[in-house]
This record gives sequence, C-alpha cells and structure tokens, in this order.
Amino acid sequence: MPFSTNAAGRLKPRSLRRGDQVAIVSLSSGILGEPATAHQLALGKKRLRELGLVPVVMPHALDGLAALAAHPEHRAADLKAAFADPEITGIIAAIGGEDTFRLAPYLMADATFAEAVRQQPKLFTGFSDTTIDHLMLYRLGLQSFYGPNLLNDLAELDTAMLPYTQATFAHYLTNPATTAITASPVWYEEREDFSPAALGTARVSHRETHGLEILRGQGQVRGPLLGGCLESLDDLLVNHLPNERTLSEQYGLMPTPEEWHGKLLFIETSEERPAPASYRLMLQHLKAYGIFDQVVGIIAGKPQNERYYAEYKQILLEETEPEQLPVLFNANFGHAYPRAALPYGGMACLDCTQKAFTITEPFFS
Repeated sequence: MPFSTNAAGRLKPRSLRRGDQVAIVSLSSGILGEPATAHQLALGKKRLRELGLVPVVMPHALDGLAALAAHPEHRAADLKAAFADPEITGIIAAIGGEDTFRLAPYLMADATFAEAVRQQPKLFTGFSDTTIDHLMLYRLGLQSFYGPNLLNDLAELDTAMLPYTQATFAHYLTNPATTAITASPVWYEEREDFSPAALGTARVSHRETHGLEILRGQGQVRGPLLGGCLESLDDLLVNHLPNERTLSEQYGLMPTPEEWHGKLLFIETSEERPAPASYRLMLQHLKAYGIFDQVVGIIAGKPQNERYYAEYKQILLEETEPEQLPVLFNANFGHAYPRAALPYGGMACLDCTQKAFTITEPFFS
C-alpha cells in the first residue's frame, strides 16, 4: 500500500507537489458561487497556481448560497468526486458555514466513498464548520488538516497571503520530520470590507504581546490531536440546528468519550466571538460529555481580534480545575489570523516548561 499511517493509526496522504491538481469544494456555505466573491475566487486560484498547483473547481462549488443550502447532496457529491478522481491530490474547503452535518447521510452511508477515502487518502484542509467534515474523515480513518481554506487564506485581499499562513500552506508541499507550531510575531484583525475595493489593502495588524501561554502544567504532555471549532463541537452535543445531534449519534460524528482517551484536545472560537457565558457553557458541555476526564491536555487558539482574551483564559482555568489539565492558550490556529494547520490524529507534544507546541511526526506519508 503506497500510504502510511500515523502513530494513532490514521491514514496519511502524501504531500502536495508542483503540478498537482487540488479540488475546491463548498461543503458548508455556498458563498463562493455568489457574484460578490468572484474576485476572491479568482485571487485564490491565482495563488494556487503561483504555488505550482492546478485548481479544480468541483461541479457544484459555485452553485451559490440558496442552491447549496437546498441540496446538501450536491455538496457531498463534490467531495465524493474529488476523492474518487485519481488525478486530484488535495482538497480545499472554500469556507465554513453552519450545516455541513447535513452531508453525513450522503457520505457516511456510502461504502464506495469510504473505500475511496481509504484507498486514495488525500490532503484535506479547512476550518470552522469544516470541523464536522474533519470528524467524518476521522471516522473513516484519514488524517486531515485543521488549517487554511480558500476564501479566508488563499484569497487574502492584500497583495500577498499573510506570511505566517503562507508558510503554513507551503508546508503542505514539504514533509519535515517534526513541525513546531510557533507564535506568530504579528496578529491581524478580521476585515470588515471584502469587496473588490479592498483588493490590495492590508489588514489591521498588531504586534503579538502574549505568545504561547501555559495556563497550567509542567513538563511534557504527548498525545494525538483531536478537536476543532468549539461551537461546531458543541452543536453536535446540544442540537442547535434541527437533527444535528440525531445525525451525529447515528453516524458517530462526535467521537465517543472513550475515543478521546489520551488525546490532546484543540479548540478555538469562531468569528461570532461568543460571550464569556456562552464560552463557559460550551466547555461545560464538553465536560459533561466526558471529554475532560479522558484528554491529557488542551490547546486553545487565539480568539479572533483578541475579543474576550482574558475572560476565556480565566474560564478555561476554572472549568479544567478539577481535572488539573495542562492548558496552552493563544496558539495560532482557527478563526484568528494568521493560522497554522493541525493534523487530526497527528502525534504532538505540549512542552509546558519550554512553552512549546510541536507536531512530532511528519504530516504526510
């Protein structure tokens, strides 16, 4: 078999190479197909070509908001086609959204799709609601990457991608033995204007003053990575949208408490910037489900725009006090800019003494 597995038994794809075809899929929101984002689509495809990659927009990726909201089966069909196509090596989520869980019946009950994932493992990258797609692929045995997507990263409206994020995406074309997830020296605010008028304009930026913060813990903690967007994980447990918890239970989208055993949990908050009370409640839902009793540590991402930074830190400490979990805060992944990529199931080391976070195995086969 041409593909290897990681230490947690996940199938690894190979790294991208110049000349590879990469599929663009809209698995949540259909905004990529709206006229208002045409300039971003063009820019994202241009950046992929500059990396030596060949963008392939899947058949339904540009159907638009209304059509993809009405037809989750079309979104699923694009992902199936991308995995089935031997010429496609990587798959990039266009953006997040809120209802990618509706793809579960079309993906998880399809034995042909499951076999394609196992026989042709491919790089899959995205974040936010894409958490649910990652968990589906995790259930099927694939190591995917909680990392950059097309609209938020490759289509950055400045004259170039954000340097830290650009290095993250370029890492998909390399395969070092280990990968340090370092603190970016700069962080950026979310844009308010994504129109063509914003092309070539820089984001508001700030010097990083916190770095990686160890809220609790000593020495080194090791384990496979598992997690995602906190709101997405919470949705699987409390059924904010119709049938979400039902589908999660039917198709095993949320790993069982036992499947969290020994894992390093990574979590981050969305562009909604949930209020502290909501943040606490979501952590309590994870605790009640049994996750905190099983994991060996928590990696928390930087909040977007540093909103509620101090409050989230305090709440994390309070909610993990009984378990005395090691906690790293302010890592560059998720909705805050810039962002790293975290491999699902990839072995990682949280060094509380050195304030370091490292993926301790290669990303790819």
